[in-house]
Amino acid sequence: MWCRYRGGVRALRAGTAQFTQTPPSSSLPITRRLTASTRWRAPVNPQPRRQKPPIRSPLEVQMLPTREDNYVYLVRNRRTGQAAVLDPSDAEPVLDAAKKLGWSLDLVVNTHHHHDHTDGNAGIKAATGARIIGPRAEAGKITGGLDHGLVDGDVVDFCGVDAAVIATPGHTAGHISFYLADQGALFAGDTLFALGCGRLFEGTPTEMWTSLSKFDSLPDSTLVYCGHEYTLANLGFALSIEPTNAALQERGDRIRTLRAHSDPTIPTTLGDERLTNPFLRCHLDEVKEGIGMAGCSDVEAFTEIRARKDVF
Repeated sequence: MWCRYRGGVRALRAGTAQFTQTPPSSSLPITRRLTASTRWRAPVNPQPRRQKPPIRSPLEVQMLPTREDNYVYLVRNRRTGQAAVLDPSDAEPVLDAAKKLGWSLDLVVNTHHHHDHTDGNAGIKAATGARIIGPRAEAGKITGGLDHGLVDGDVVDFCGVDAAVIATPGHTAGHISFYLADQGALFAGDTLFALGCGRLFEGTPTEMWTSLSKFDSLPDSTLVYCGHEYTLANLGFALSIEPTNAALQERGDRIRTLRAHSDPTIPTTLGDERLTNPFLRCHLDEVKEGIGMAGCSDVEAFTEIRARKDVF
């Protein structure tokens, strides 16, 4: 069964869909550094920018559920045929999906080194010749190694579209995210989830809060593609922090309906997260008061909320 979601995203499941063969391509990623004058950075005391999403993105994103709750993303440029896979947990389901779609994978993209995001790297490269790119800081830990390491400020050719590399340490020390400004899309890996954020395996609360704050200047309409379907569990925790948040209560109804039908809650939008995700709301006085820490710093509030989530 195929289900279409906003932004042209589909949830990929075993089914009987018909596919159109796509000519293979041989694109290689091109990475460049931003100059000091053009480097993207979050402003001081930012105000979220609001804009309409692109009318029609050249990129098509297919969500492939794997393992217990992982999402792998297959991305293709409709105009050029370039195709990539982001954070492949396993090779076989990715290769099967690409074959059904008629896509020729040119690129494997990793946000961080954890095995449930990289175990498919070597098998996909062996079968397709695709190049592997990911965080340079974690090159020695990534399954299959890297053909090209990325650092904060790089701009990578992501299926023919510019993707800005943003260092987002916290979940792991070298975690990176990819922001496609012209497409209104953020591939956040395990940094930002719907109603949640990544557990701090290698980083500190300050690092994670700083990483999440880097998204502050992005538009509310930005589509967020994260690494796991944790939303229903995250909902229960979010309600424990803000039980009277009307936007959260309304969103909770939608989430329960989606999950009752085994439908994905991803992609989310930054706008929805800013209204309902406790980890993006640590700067608000009402949240600090709600956790009994009125007048504390934003990092202190984040640290407390993250600690509560760890034992929730």
